[in-house]
Amino acid sequence: MNYNDDSARRTPPELWAKLKPLVLEQRREPTPEEDRLWQMLRRHNLGGAKFRRQHVIGPFIVDFYCAAARLVVEVDGPIHDSQQEQDALRQGFLEQTGCRVIRFTNEEVMTHVGNVMMRIRETIENSNQPDSNPSPRTERGRGEVEQRSNSR
Repeated sequence: MNYNDDSARRTPPELWAKLKPLVLEQRREPTPEEDRLWQMLRRHNLGGAKFRRQHVIGPFIVDFYCAAARLVVEVDGPIHDSQQEQDALRQGFLEQTGCRVIRFTNEEVMTHVGNVMMRIRETIENSNQPDSNPSPRTERGRGEVEQRSNSR
């Protein structure tokens, strides 16, 4: 099944009706880490890139989404340690729709938000390169941000 078109990222109206209350609740009551990152992303500080928060793609709610770059940014709390299989299935779906997924831990967002923003900016810039690989990829924020922050 080819999901690499806009229709795959759309949510059927009957599913949206079920997800909408959850989306609105998550927007009203974000985690401290999501709120911190949103305060940075919402200002269009990344070359004018527009992000949506708690955005629905297919059957999933992603933390942040930049449609122009087809970039999903996830902030992973401790619950993600126990749901790795579910996260892999979810990420596989997102990648099949043509999205790139980049993940950061709660700790990275709270202690190294500047490095997190730099990594997001780099990912957006790379997605706008004319010779960039059009196939979806997963970018990992973990490790790379920590290495940069340890070199200070």
